[in-house]
Amino acid sequence: MAELYGKRLKMLRLAKGWTQRHLGSLVAVEHSRIAQLEGAKGAKPTLELSRALDRALGADGLLEDLQPHVYRETFPDWSRAWLDYQARAEEIRAYVGHAVHGLLQTPEYARATLRVGRMLKTPEQLEERISARLNRQIRLSAPGAPALWVVMDEAVLRRAVGGREVMRGQLAHLVAVSAWPNVTVQVLPFGHGEHSAMGGSLSLCTLADGTELAYTEGAEWGRLVEDPEEVKSYEISYDQLRAEALPSSMSLDMIRSAMEGNSARVPAQPVRRRLAQVQSQQPGGWGLRGDRGRPHRRPRP
Repeated sequence: MAELYGKRLKMLRLAKGWTQRHLGSLVAVEHSRIAQLEGAKGAKPTLELSRALDRALGADGLLEDLQPHVYRETFPDWSRAWLDYQARAEEIRAYVGHAVHGLLQTPEYARATLRVGRMLKTPEQLEERISARLNRQIRLSAPGAPALWVVMDEAVLRRAVGGREVMRGQLAHLVAVSAWPNVTVQVLPFGHGEHSAMGGSLSLCTLADGTELAYTEGAEWGRLVEDPEEVKSYEISYDQLRAEALPSSMSLDMIRSAMEGNSARVPAQPVRRRLAQVQSQQPGGWGLRGDRGRPHRRPRP
């Protein structure tokens, strides 16, 4: 699709009799950027640039129509629909077993995780994936932000992704965002043992119209679940994980201990459950609504 975009752009430019430098001056970019687009190299075209090129070339929206298809090539087929749903969700619940959730990653951590993926074939694809991941995080702190509840395996804290300094920065970021009114982070300790989501990650989202979806993912596969009964079974699995995880206050203690390279002492399960019950009943804390155990937001200060 990037090559098709480039060929169409070059055809339109040559039909006008313009040089790359002249076209670049009309849309306020360097001529080298036009050369990159025509050669399907470098960063992919933005929607704004595509619209500007269409206006300059009188292309009647041709490049604007092609742009989304160029962008989507950055992502595996299985993730595209899920990313669209997640971008519109009012609530997102997730369990991650191997890496920090993408919406909570620092730029350095995101680079370290994405660069080892076998799905990316060029440095340009890596930069596009990093940029896209960081752009998706903007909604988390914007007006109308979704409620995000993440349960992460203790292994996520112990694996020094990107090296000790990168990991320390990532853990500090987790502590900071946990103070946001729409974000809750819990840790599932090693002592819990086996569970139904081992071997991958599990995400659930609720849209504004009440539609609920689930998404399971491994290193090189993913599956979007839309059947209500099957989604319900994943919700039960997630609620079990959330119930067994450390309360958020203890989770933060464990994250801070990991920052310092220490091992936090995990209280016995009955103690954890008692503290979790107290925490859920505190004013301003996360409560459970209805009979399904879904979170609702703490009021913003």
